Amino acid sequence: MVDVLTWFASLSCIVAALLVSLNAGAKWSGLGFLIFSLSSAAWVWASTMQEEAPLALQNIVLLGINLFGVYRYLWQPARSQKSKRMREATS
Repeated sequence: MVDVLTWFASLSCIVAALLVSLNAGAKWSGLGFLIFSLSSAAWVWASTMQEEAPLALQNIVLLGINLFGVYRYLWQPARSQKSKRMREATS
């Protein structure tokens, strides 16, 4: 089980880094951060099973950072665009 988790975490991290580095827009970067979040969660799970506290702690922090990226690129832009449209409609 741990081998599957670590391979998933490693490969998904590579895919996420590629998506973020493409700089192809907020949706693609947000998807990259979402995949980074899954990767971090997998690393936390695997490192906890292997009793690797430093790796677990590192990925708990990275999970928080990645979730902020998801918020910033996927959730916040949609909200700010909706607010902008509402302001334009009332002007």
